[in-house]
Amino acid sequence: MPRTALITGASSGLGAEYARQLAARGVELVLVARDRAALEAVSQEVGRYGVDAEVLAADLLDPRQLEKVVGRLEDPDRPIDMLVNNAGFGLPLSFSRNSIDDEARHLALLVEVPMRLTHTALAPMLQRGSGRIVNIASVAGFIPRSTYGACKGWLISFSRWANGRYRGRGVTVTAVCPGFTHTSFHERMGLAPGQEGLPDWLWLDARDVVAESLRDVARGRSVSVPSLRYKLIVGLTKVLPAGLLASVGERGR
Repeated sequence: MPRTALITGASSGLGAEYARQLAARGVELVLVARDRAALEAVSQEVGRYGVDAEVLAADLLDPRQLEKVVGRLEDPDRPIDMLVNNAGFGLPLSFSRNSIDDEARHLALLVEVPMRLTHTALAPMLQRGSGRIVNIASVAGFIPRSTYGACKGWLISFSRWANGRYRGRGVTVTAVCPGFTHTSFHERMGLAPGQEGLPDWLWLDARDVVAESLRDVARGRSVSVPSLRYKLIVGLTKVLPAGLLASVGERGR
């Protein structure tokens, strides 16, 4: 079990749930997100487990603020044993109608930022011969789903390669690929519960997603797909025609 974990996007959703479950296991935390007040609330909540939860408010799309997080990862006196790249946001699926500037920010936050933070975290982890990097991807990475699926597919491919490359040196890299999960993610897209256009059985609970993914991380797996039903769905993506997969990717919002 790592001693200290840095979690991006830790103010809500899966990031906050990783904070809760890691704190319950005695892991010290560095919580990163834009909203300092929300981070403080999570820090106070996990404080009941008797762990330190440092708050680092930063907009990861601002180069100067991103450097604060890079500097924290590089600090030799306060080593980070686990990095959880969770920060992100979603866009409507209609690429042609989306702002290209929004699409570029989306790409930067879902791909460039975790790549940079992973690169930063790797050097001290490899020097120590231990470390865990967790990239929050999505089942959408296996299904054609506009630029969101493309970004998550990059994370999956990169994590598979990096885990194979560095696991022998003590550092594991895992892409966590949840399906639709009840968090504030969809609310931030302006969707109230029940408006996502999906049956109830497709929805997962954030607590179950995080618990299962942490078991896979502990086993050093390169890809974690929480829940049996989504494992079956991912298996089907290997045999279904591309056109059908693209139609499936249009489900939900």
